[in-house]
Amino acid sequence: MEPMKCLQKLKDGNRRYLSSVNQIGDISLRVRHSTARQGQHPFAVIVACSDSREIPEAIFSCGIGELFVIRVAGNVTDDSVLGSIEYATEHLGCTLVVVLGHTDCGAVATALSGGAEGHTKRIIDRITAAIGTETDPRQASCLNVRNTVSDVRQDLSGNPALSRVQVVGALYDIDNGKVDFLEG
Repeated sequence: MEPMKCLQKLKDGNRRYLSSVNQIGDISLRVRHSTARQGQHPFAVIVACSDSREIPEAIFSCGIGELFVIRVAGNVTDDSVLGSIEYATEHLGCTLVVVLGHTDCGAVATALSGGAEGHTKRIIDRITAAIGTETDPRQASCLNVRNTVSDVRQDLSGNPALSRVQVVGALYDIDNGKVDFLEG
């Protein structure tokens, strides 16, 4: 599927999500059996934060087998995330990668407040580098998303076979449910 059609499908799904009370994509027994026998054929990769309030399948009204979701605190990249994206684009044929940040991100808030320890420090250090001197939490989340988009684009640019893959950033508002796709 062409990247712009994939993007439109996500936008349409988010519109359905905004007006629904309790809706998600197809998670029926029929689809479970079908994907078990015929494999997965996701149309997009979503690199999302691990925050339990950000559920990509629900946000985009998608069911089993439609999205290849990679979740990591602060939606940052490392070799495992980039390898997962490469797998989804090379082997599963995904032509769209969406880096999905969100409002009120705890990882971004930790970066804004001055740091962390242990393994968390690696995540916070990446976010701190991405946001620079920004102090507004929403803008910091957007900067962090844009940084991850840049990382993914750079990684994919090394593989000419993946030139058809489009990478975009988005910010999910955890209060109202709307996804804003970021320019650039």
